[in-house]
Amino acid sequence: MTITFDHTIVVSKDRSVSAAFFRWLFDLPEAPSWGPFTNVQLSDGALIQFAEPPVDEIQPQHYAFRVTDDLFDIVVKRLSNGAIRYWADPHQTQKRQINHHHDGRGVYFKDPAGHLIEVLTKPYLP
Repeated sequence: MTITFDHTIVVSKDRSVSAAFFRWLFDLPEAPSWGPFTNVQLSDGALIQFAEPPVDEIQPQHYAFRVTDDLFDIVVKRLSNGAIRYWADPHQTQKRQINHHHDGRGVYFKDPAGHLIEVLTKPYLP
């Protein structure tokens, strides 16, 4: 028996802006969208579905993405060139640095809706 991750809904202030940010940052193509969702499809087929809530305040969440070393370099370069603040730690104390945890590299930043995004190159568990 197997289990795989299929999709998640990410609350955003502007679903189109949030989806465009993820597509730009991670080099992802347009994905079919429907109803109240603007979708981004990851390379493994999982969907991130951006939706605007019927409330004014969004509760920030944490989302982590494991990427290749090459894509990590691209992401950090885009964050730097786009003047997007990033940190080596989730407490946001190590500005404009990356971490080297778990024999890999990692970085944290906020998306347009204020969610804390983590990008890492090695899994936490072996």
